[in-house]
Amino acid sequence: MRGRGVTGPSAAAPIRVLVCDDQELVRTGYVTIFTAQPDIEVVGEAGDGRTAVESARRLRPDVVVMDIRMPLLDGIEATRLLAGPGVVDPMRVLVVTTFNLDEYVYEALRAGASGFLLKDSPPRDLVHGIRTVDAGESLLAPAVTRQLVGKFADRLRRPQRDPAAPALAALAPRETEVLKLIAEGLSNTEIADRMVISRETVKTYVSRILTKLDLRDRVQAVVLAHRVGLVGAHD
Repeated sequence: MRGRGVTGPSAAAPIRVLVCDDQELVRTGYVTIFTAQPDIEVVGEAGDGRTAVESARRLRPDVVVMDIRMPLLDGIEATRLLAGPGVVDPMRVLVVTTFNLDEYVYEALRAGASGFLLKDSPPRDLVHGIRTVDAGESLLAPAVTRQLVGKFADRLRRPQRDPAAPALAALAPRETEVLKLIAEGLSNTEIADRMVISRETVKTYVSRILTKLDLRDRVQAVVLAHRVGLVGAHD
């Protein structure tokens, strides 16, 4: 992020976006929506996962918009190659999907995606998604997050064996509380209202949580919290 906020365009350099989807009509729609914004520039398109990875590495966009189902290389593996564990300079990947691909979206988040949107999201949400991810924040719609991550939490939870579980002991009680609320899909504003504290205080807690747990972003915090059993499908 280069000095931009998430609320609208500014005088800074435009957000450089790579659009990856195997359907030309969908790509054209995204390009039309994004190029209509003064603070967004589409720098390339890709119709398959392999081209997506190659183009992203060559163009170094600020945000990669990634479909999940693509030929040659699926979006999950493409995301892992661009933003997953071990990637020296991970990119910001915004996954777009249909709602019946819940499990694939979860795997994409584990692979390093910074968030996801549904393909039928209105244009304003797509644009907001680009700006949010570029700003270094995670895009997780609260209602979808609770249904998505919670649905697979029981299957993926390994509280006794997961090596990340002991790290939770480093969190102060209030930080643990904030992490639980993050995992429930609450925004900073909603967390502030729930805990009766300021939004800036919540941001400070979130920053400390990510640092102590060595997590890159809010998405990883959600996945970790569910994986180690801090919250459950019906919390």
